[in-house]
Amino acid sequence: MKTRCQLRMPRSMYEELAAHLFPGDGDEHGAVIQAGLLQTRSGPVLTARSLVLAEEGKDWVPGNRGYRMLLAPFIAKQARLCRDEKLVYLAVHNHGGNDSVAFSSVDIESHERGFPALLDLVEGMPVGSLVFAPNAVAGDIWFPGGERLTLDRLVVVGAKRKILRPRPERMAVGDAGRFDRQVRLFGVEGQAILAGSRVAIIGLGGVGSLLVELLARLGVGHFVLVDPDRVDPTNVPRLVDATSWDAMAWLVDKRRPEWLRKLGRRLATKKVDLSRRVIRRANRKASVERHFSVMEKPEVAEAIKDCDYIFLAADGHRARRLFNALVHQYLIPGVQMGTRIQVDPETGAVIDVHTTTRPVPPAKGCMLCNQAVSQARLRDESISQEMRAGQRYIDEDDSPAPSVITLNALSASQAANDFLFYITGLVNDDAFGGTIQGRPLKRTLRFVDPRRGKGCPDCGSGGRLARGDKARLPLIE
Repeated sequence: MKTRCQLRMPRSMYEELAAHLFPGDGDEHGAVIQAGLLQTRSGPVLTARSLVLAEEGKDWVPGNRGYRMLLAPFIAKQARLCRDEKLVYLAVHNHGGNDSVAFSSVDIESHERGFPALLDLVEGMPVGSLVFAPNAVAGDIWFPGGERLTLDRLVVVGAKRKILRPRPERMAVGDAGRFDRQVRLFGVEGQAILAGSRVAIIGLGGVGSLLVELLARLGVGHFVLVDPDRVDPTNVPRLVDATSWDAMAWLVDKRRPEWLRKLGRRLATKKVDLSRRVIRRANRKASVERHFSVMEKPEVAEAIKDCDYIFLAADGHRARRLFNALVHQYLIPGVQMGTRIQVDPETGAVIDVHTTTRPVPPAKGCMLCNQAVSQARLRDESISQEMRAGQRYIDEDDSPAPSVITLNALSASQAANDFLFYITGLVNDDAFGGTIQGRPLKRTLRFVDPRRGKGCPDCGSGGRLARGDKARLPLIE
């Protein structure tokens, strides 16, 4: 039986809340958070969707039993909104202290008096309360049916991650000696954070294969790997640790009869298995969950729910669409990477080469807002190869694209470094947070600020942002 849950919150909301709770007057202040709810394999997760600050003297007043309280009309209004939107009601206030915080006995008594009625009002959703100190948070979350959970941690997601707990937690150091050279950069605590982190890598081709190697050698402890393909001879030069035996090159040779080539393709190593081998050689303690599948399967989405970060190294626009939805609906930051080599179809001359590393944090950098998801390509990918051929959709874009391991390494290493500094909290506050586009032929970089459009179905306030399980994902059922 799970006794704890966690809360995810966008950094912009956290900063607004912290400024309200701790304006420098040393007093207590109040607010309400409306949150989504998702069920994961490790327990419930709340996703902070909207913040309502209580106005001093109007919504937040001297208490009848405690020091301060939210007025009943304000509580009822916010609770009804949560009921209508199927969100979790969370009352918020602050206490003194700095690195530790807990509810007072008066707080607990008020929960026991008021939460049963609130549960009736919100009709089937949880309710709860959070109490903050500057570097700590505690939570008391009541679920329908009598289950009562405490808050294990608050994960603030944005340019860099911040973790708040009820009290400081000593982290297991692990193999600090083995990772001595990188511990000198981010400390034993940073190495422990990496060992406890869980990442999803979607697509294990030229970029994804390199990412696996880099992240495993950094000491990342948990991997979710997703790819529907097997190794073929043309992959071998650009996949880490791949061999001709993995590709069954001697069986799939064009000089072989088709039945033998078919057998060879079936016996070739799955890319998810190749990547697991790479991880185990780099870090035998890492856990690896493999999905020999496209990304858009329900079981893959379930596995990603628990992740701290998502790496999208797949080419398809359906995968981009789902990746974008997962980032914003579940508040899991991620990055989309790719390399494109443009070749003149007539002469074979190289026209341009560019690499892309696009961070996609929740509520910022949305791929829909930045036209990185093509509706035409989505339609094309949703119909069969036979139908596409009949409608003349087969063209040079469906041919294997040029790919070179050194170019793929540019996107992979940038994405791995961005993750490293995000997860360990080392990112500078003034760091550029947008897309980095490389032009290796010209030896130039272009920095592109992300746009955010009003009314976006993913990152907009009226869309799936922080909806948890209450929004429908674009999956293949």
